[in-house]
Amino acid sequence: MDSFARVCEAVASTTKKLEKTRIVADYLRSVGADAAPRAAQFFAGQVFPVWEERTLQLGGAQLWRALAAITGKSDAVLSAAYRRYGDMGSATAEVLEDTAPKISELRLVELEAVFDRIAASPDTTSRMAEVQAILSRLSPVAAKYFVKMITGDMRIGLKESLVEEAIATAYEVPVGQVQRANMLLGDLAETTRLAIEGKLSEAQLRLFHPIGFMLASPAEDAAEAFEYFEDARVEDKFDGIRAQAHVSGGRVRLFSRTRDDISESFPELIPWLAGLPVDVVLDGEILAWQFDESGGRALPFSLLQKRLGRKRVSRTLMEEIPVAYVVFDVLHAGGELVIDEPLRVRAERLRKLFSTALQANPGGHAGEQQSSLFVAEQQEENPRVICAPAWEAHSPEELDRLFAAAQKRGNEGLMIKDLESPYLPGRRGRSWLKLKRELATLDVVVTSVEYGHGKRSKVLSDYTFAVRDGDQLLNVGKAYTGLTDVEIARMTQWFLAHTTQDHGWSRVVEPKIVLEVAFNAVMESDRHASGYALRFPRIVRLREDKSPEEIDNVDRVREIFERQHRPA
Repeated sequence: MDSFARVCEAVASTTKKLEKTRIVADYLRSVGADAAPRAAQFFAGQVFPVWEERTLQLGGAQLWRALAAITGKSDAVLSAAYRRYGDMGSATAEVLEDTAPKISELRLVELEAVFDRIAASPDTTSRMAEVQAILSRLSPVAAKYFVKMITGDMRIGLKESLVEEAIATAYEVPVGQVQRANMLLGDLAETTRLAIEGKLSEAQLRLFHPIGFMLASPAEDAAEAFEYFEDARVEDKFDGIRAQAHVSGGRVRLFSRTRDDISESFPELIPWLAGLPVDVVLDGEILAWQFDESGGRALPFSLLQKRLGRKRVSRTLMEEIPVAYVVFDVLHAGGELVIDEPLRVRAERLRKLFSTALQANPGGHAGEQQSSLFVAEQQEENPRVICAPAWEAHSPEELDRLFAAAQKRGNEGLMIKDLESPYLPGRRGRSWLKLKRELATLDVVVTSVEYGHGKRSKVLSDYTFAVRDGDQLLNVGKAYTGLTDVEIARMTQWFLAHTTQDHGWSRVVEPKIVLEVAFNAVMESDRHASGYALRFPRIVRLREDKSPEEIDNVDRVREIFERQHRPA
């Protein structure tokens, strides 16, 4: 375990990617075929393979209690150590320095069994006992990385992609083959084994393991979009939850962009997808949906948010907030991986899939060609799985007209896609573009601040802000993007000098700093006193020309919220 931790320290000490890759590759070769697969997984901060559903069910508070029990140190001492580093692993190494063994009594190959036991522990008490037992056997530096693995954040500048490059370097195989095998399997350890054995080409898509979602880059305007390709497939940009549907033999699971299983939150979608005639993997968006004679339209995300995170969804809630799954791509169909095909071909596959489903279920119906609906074998009136409406655009002028129509339908904007592009899991490029305009901006005042994480752990970079309601200030959101490092450093000094309440990691400050913030939507929220929260707020600029008395009020927020909910 100590040698692994020392390698992690060496990786963290350099900013050069090639050097990080070399260090990891040398280590993988040195430990042999038995230990290398699991080491590769641990380097990426993965306790279990990505495709597995197991978790350790350990939070920061439990780790803190385990450290306190081992060291006998107070919460104040532990908190002070955390504040010095902004990282629980580094804080652990510091507080264990006087009591931990100098050489670890645990080998890296034993870690797999350790994590298995923690995950299988029936309750918090037994998990805590297991963690305490392991920490007592580790040197400070080994304990540092044990905790980092538990929290899932190694913070050594070693992303999964660099581990893939290290595997390719260690075993002299093409990095593209490593990346593809890991994408299909969701398992760095298994990928490493295949690389060692020269069998990377044998990797197959693991159904019910979500692969990375293809991502889009922003376009400033229609003219910029056409700088990248001449002919485009155009779809409305919906504001919902990106979801990947895996369907096989009547079994269905839905995965979010973070690869979490969200099937239980949307039980009414499952029977509709289960009726598909072939095994498929689909990409689409789950939306709160208003059904009508024309097929319906998407509703604001704030409504859908009420459905999130629920293990059980009542019939009342399903009726109050109906949902639909709008499908815009197919990644796997009938046992065949199709991500390498151009979008033009995949779109035709998707059209035929929906057409076949309709023919197989004569009780279903189709709307216009660009919004055909799949209806499974059931009697519900409203179809729940919708093939995304799509158009082709050949000029910026056409795109502007489509954009105006999308906003009239209440959607965010447009997705613009190169018809010749393959599906690139986990990649953001210029083959897919998103065109949207900010809903509005608000002038707000900062009421409290927090220290950031990682490289921002020593600056106050996370700002909670408010609007005015008479003489009161009511919080409406929190933002941490938009300012430069220089501006954040300057504002940190100001906030430190104008703190009214110091809570350690967070501070209440004098409400004098005015920001202009942009956002995508306004949602109703119980979290803030205003009753509203901004969706995806971003700091546009510091408004040093404005006083706190000049900021927007809650009536303006309410007006924007109500405008979102007016019928198109």
